[in-house]
Amino acid sequence: MSRLSPENEAIAHDIIARYPRKKSALIPLLHLAQEQDGYVADDAMEHLAELVEITPAEVMGTCSFYEMFVTHPVGKYKIDICTNLSCQLLGAEDLLHHAEEKLGIRPGGTTSDGLFTLEDVECIAACTEAPCLQVNYRYEYRLDNGDFDTLIDDLASGKRPEIPDHGTLAKVRQTITPDRLGGVSAPEVTGTPAWFASRQPAPEEVS
Repeated sequence: MSRLSPENEAIAHDIIARYPRKKSALIPLLHLAQEQDGYVADDAMEHLAELVEITPAEVMGTCSFYEMFVTHPVGKYKIDICTNLSCQLLGAEDLLHHAEEKLGIRPGGTTSDGLFTLEDVECIAACTEAPCLQVNYRYEYRLDNGDFDTLIDDLASGKRPEIPDHGTLAKVRQTITPDRLGGVSAPEVTGTPAWFASRQPAPEEVS
């Protein structure tokens, strides 16, 4: 478990500067922490809480709400097999059982070499492409057992370089120069909101 590295802390400050309130940057900061370690470590959550001036419990509340964040170490490749209705009707349960045999683990487990973690997940919003799965949140569609074996073998041998290690959200990091930041100011209202005032009758119309 670790706090953000000095390099990632500098990136975190750059991200925070894009938002009118520091805590609004929490989700991209959680992605940054997960990219660093492959999961969101407890110490990293404490560090994020310090950076955005909220409690560690609030960071955990956000982190635990979203499925894309994990709070424990996982394999280099996290395999999420959907077993919700559409996928289930088209063979997802059989695919999951085959995956268990191929990898030698049950859902929630990680292979001894640290390469693969297997998960049985709810709908991943690709019902027309069932049965489907995600590898580090990258989609693979309409798989049968043979397709799954090929996928695992290709990942193990490095033949799928387009799929980065778990935790990497994007391969290109966005940068915004200070002169291009748009209206980063606190949204507190100090008077009548402009949209409300524009809809009020003029004084002479009120009798």
